[in-house]
Amino acid sequence: MIGIDEVGRGCWAGPLLVVAYRQTSKLPAGVGDSKSVSKKRRQALQFDLEIAGDIGEGWVSNQEIDAAGLTGAMRLGVARALEAITAGDDEPIIMDGAINYCSPNFTNVQTVIDGDALYPVVGAASITAKVRRDASMAALAKDYESYGFERHVGYGTAAHLAALKVHGVCDLHRLSFKPVKAFVEPTS
Repeated sequence: MIGIDEVGRGCWAGPLLVVAYRQTSKLPAGVGDSKSVSKKRRQALQFDLEIAGDIGEGWVSNQEIDAAGLTGAMRLGVARALEAITAGDDEPIIMDGAINYCSPNFTNVQTVIDGDALYPVVGAASITAKVRRDASMAALAKDYESYGFERHVGYGTAAHLAALKVHGVCDLHRLSFKPVKAFVEPTS
């Protein structure tokens, strides 16, 4: 069985990451929704998760998100993650959320709201995606020190908004997102 979850869909900056996780052995205790697990615990679980399963990553850049929109970006990320894990068309897949972003070729897909909390294999995808995207944003923050990406990882926080007001947009921002767009397009 493969679990699918994403991190970064609502961010104002940075990539979207979709992870497809195939469990191959027993998962560690405490696997669930990445938002309900502390950062320290997520990082501790990640080592065991890498041993207990196969991981496919589907990275979608902020430019691709701007070009394709969120639905298109999700489809692209899911396709890349499933390709990276070499998923079979008839392999059982549980996807977090209400919408199936898989290609119609995948015939055994179940969407589950709060799937990351209900199915450990989806929780494993959730934690893996969160740990890997957060690490990516922390690395990118070194080149964009004024924005605080290592802290808010691109989400729309007061600190992020304050940085936008002072520094404007940078190459990591999603220009199609309304809060960012306000700093690009003149208002009338």
